[in-house]
Amino acid sequence: QVELVESGGGSVQPGGSLRLSCAASGITLDLYAIGWFRQAPGKEREGVLCYSRRDGIIYYSDSVKGRFTVSLDNAKNSAYLQMNSLKPEDTARYYCAADWAFRCSDSPKGYDYWGQGTQVTVAS
Repeated sequence: QVELVESGGGSVQPGGSLRLSCAASGITLDLYAIGWFRQAPGKEREGVLCYSRRDGIIYYSDSVKGRFTVSLDNAKNSAYLQMNSLKPEDTARYYCAADWAFRCSDSPKGYDYWGQGTQVTVAS
């Protein structure tokens, strides 16, 4: 059984940082494309970025370039989304997703497995 579990969300002031974790079981994350998505209330789920061992980081949102990055800890079978210089418009529920064979996509339909999400709120 495959499971992705996100953690690390919370409330932070503008300019602050958070690191989200995506812990996997049932699959080896290093063999997958790992997408990070977010969904704000009343909006569609949008792709933020994707990472794969084959292609590196692909940004789908220009607004996060230079502020967000990802890393992978193979020993822990976990991926991390480091978010710096957070802005109120980054407020959303963040999801990690995995797709077999390094296939990054900005569409939620391109992913086989999803976590439950973790809430990020950026406010003064």
